[in-house]
Amino acid sequence: MSKVIGITGGIGSGKSLIARIFSTLGIPVYEADDRAKRLMNTDSELRQQLEELLGKEAYTAEGIYNRSWVAGQVFHNPGLLQKLNALVHPRVRQDGMDWAARYPEAPYLLYEAAIMKAAGQGNNFKKVIVVEAPLDLRIQRVRQRDQRSEAAIRDIIARQASEEERQQIADYVILNDEKTPLIDQVLKLDQELRSL
Repeated sequence: MSKVIGITGGIGSGKSLIARIFSTLGIPVYEADDRAKRLMNTDSELRQQLEELLGKEAYTAEGIYNRSWVAGQVFHNPGLLQKLNALVHPRVRQDGMDWAARYPEAPYLLYEAAIMKAAGQGNNFKKVIVVEAPLDLRIQRVRQRDQRSEAAIRDIIARQASEEERQQIADYVILNDEKTPLIDQVLKLDQELRSL
């Protein structure tokens, strides 16, 4: 994973949009949150562990991971959330390493995730990009995308890493404020990452 660059940001920051821009430049992107959802549905060992932790209700009658039910169980139970993450995160990390091995010729790879540590802190990232956006804009984006209430969005934001915490892990920051040109920021950063 020596060529892997982490990319993160709070809900509504636009990290997925930025990752898509990088992908148009030919950079492979691993979407950890999407892969986690897929693994929770397809990895039989992980599924068994999740059912042991959360009960049979963790999956619907059709055998699909019951995300909303699980979220309701862990949202106000930090201990249970920590146990859930302890099952899912190592499996996603291994899946990410397997994915990275498939791209030996890429100049670098992007690993997109909502939760991230600084480069080298147990994650094998060479560098970390943090996508930032003003709070009001983030709330507006999530309201449009997810049809959630402002209170629900603010509750999610309060549980995520703060802007200051993300700044501490950032090797690079991309500002997605709908004023600063995104393409210019991405192109400049792409050139720098290709030369690492």
